[in-house]
Amino acid sequence: MPNPIPSLPVLRGRDGAVLAAEDLGLVLDLAHEQVVFTADGLGRIRAEGRSVLIELRARAGTTPRVHRIDDVDEAAATAFADGVNALLANRTDDDDVDGAPFAVVRSLRPTWRKRFLRRMARGALWHLLALVAACAAAGAYGRWDVVLLTVLLGGLSWLGLWLGLYGVIRSRRERWLQRHGVTATATRATTRGAYVYPDATGTYRGFVHGEAGPAITVAHPPGDPADVLVPVPPFTHLVDTYAGAFLVVCSGILIPLHVAMAVIFLLDA
Repeated sequence: MPNPIPSLPVLRGRDGAVLAAEDLGLVLDLAHEQVVFTADGLGRIRAEGRSVLIELRARAGTTPRVHRIDDVDEAAATAFADGVNALLANRTDDDDVDGAPFAVVRSLRPTWRKRFLRRMARGALWHLLALVAACAAAGAYGRWDVVLLTVLLGGLSWLGLWLGLYGVIRSRRERWLQRHGVTATATRATTRGAYVYPDATGTYRGFVHGEAGPAITVAHPPGDPADVLVPVPPFTHLVDTYAGAFLVVCSGILIPLHVAMAVIFLLDA
């Protein structure tokens, strides 16, 4: 875990932006994303009044990329820039370096996958609670046959429905991204399980996916390069599609069958 450099101030700017110097570089926290600058990619820091500009290194003949934080304390901005530039002045490596890969943007917004899993979890929980309530009501009236029926048919339909929906919806998302999205190659970063990939603007974005090899293919919507998804292997995609659809259809049959049988049992009482 990087440690803040105590001799340098922490800058707080507009809309809650925070810029801090750490032992491995700089960290810029914004409202919806975090930018981590490794020291190897930093060119210089410029203090311009109440703004601080983070200029990355650039190859000869190219324009360096610049990040900025506004509405900071002017004296703190000057002290911060002077302190970081003094540390960078001790660097002895070649100046002809592209700093873009050393400035990794990590989105703080929930991705499609996280939003999808949350909706799935809520739906599965409400479905399960409905089955538990049905068992409790049947047990209160001494109808243990209805309880057993609910545990067997209701449990199977619950499991099949939500497993099937997960597979079908995820495979549809991947298919849509393959047709309409943007694919890129993500390479493993220094942090365990972390990967980085460039978007269309040349910005490098980071995400965590576990250990899946030195390079993996990722896909994202054209308008949101931060919402990345790692496609599953083709065989797994086929299983998700067809096995998931089969489970959804079977569950769609079991659910009304379970309800009808439970009503019949209760009426026979």
